[in-house]
Amino acid sequence: MNEKIDILLATYNGEKYLKEQIDSILQQSYENISLIISDDCSKDSTTQILKEYEKKDSRIKLVIQPHNLGVVKNIEFLLKQVQSEYYMLADQDDVWLKEKVEKSFEKLKSENADLVFGDLEVVDQELKTMYESFGDFMLLNRKINKYINSNRLNYLYNCVTGCTILARSKTIKNIIPLPQNSKYLIHDHWIGIMAGINGKVAYIPEKYIKYRQHGNNQVGVNKISHGFKKLDQVRELFINVKLGVFGTYVEYNDKFPEELQNLNKKAYEYYKMLQDKRNFNFRNWNVFHELYKTEKISYYILNFIIMNLPAIGRPLFRIRYVLKKRGNHSSK
Repeated sequence: MNEKIDILLATYNGEKYLKEQIDSILQQSYENISLIISDDCSKDSTTQILKEYEKKDSRIKLVIQPHNLGVVKNIEFLLKQVQSEYYMLADQDDVWLKEKVEKSFEKLKSENADLVFGDLEVVDQELKTMYESFGDFMLLNRKINKYINSNRLNYLYNCVTGCTILARSKTIKNIIPLPQNSKYLIHDHWIGIMAGINGKVAYIPEKYIKYRQHGNNQVGVNKISHGFKKLDQVRELFINVKLGVFGTYVEYNDKFPEELQNLNKKAYEYYKMLQDKRNFNFRNWNVFHELYKTEKISYYILNFIIMNLPAIGRPLFRIRYVLKKRGNHSSK
């Protein structure tokens, strides 16, 4: 098991943590790697750091973009550079445990999977543990275990964290072009759903990445809706997220199987309609049921009230908010 693996690293103004990440990749127990780096016109010392590493290690292939592509197009550029049979994605500010590549590859081979992804240890700027499991903190592990062998794994919400991915290069043809029409559907969400639809996905519950949170992450562990005081704020966010997700699905509908193509269209129209329903909605409950029917009953009911019966949900949400606030005060 010594096939070459291309590791893709998109960089932009990453000088603060970049050396730690590159060192952790170059020091992997699995050594047959090619580290392909694309810098997106950094304004700090990132490019100088990268040039120094390129001189020191022949496994590094560096591209400095002549003009700013943006994060999505930069990742898409990197995917087009893959020449090996396997590739991985890396963030510029994390730290990989020494056996990450080796264990990921072992899992992909043993499961005969097309893509494998894993859990992460969430750490602060100094690499001190904040949450032992990203999957537990974000309530993803139950969903992952339930849907891992289904094309619904990444359908309703994103369970796949991009920096944990190792995949076969044949998956790229179904992934690119990467959608850009919504900030609520990012590249790892899209990669995960395309892999689930077109092949087999496997999951590693062990944590082989220290997932650094420092306030400038493109994507992190911030649960935005938990800070809202009103149900209407939560509802507006949920609707916008789903419009972004299903709007993207509809735009790329030919990439989905026929049964999901129909559901994509119905779901988009359903959430679009909900924008004008401020108190009660009694239309198209069958669409909601089709989307959420395999979820836990408590999750189903909660989302049903938020989406279709906000007039009932508002006082309940207010009570919950007051109780939570009192609980936070009493714990101080």
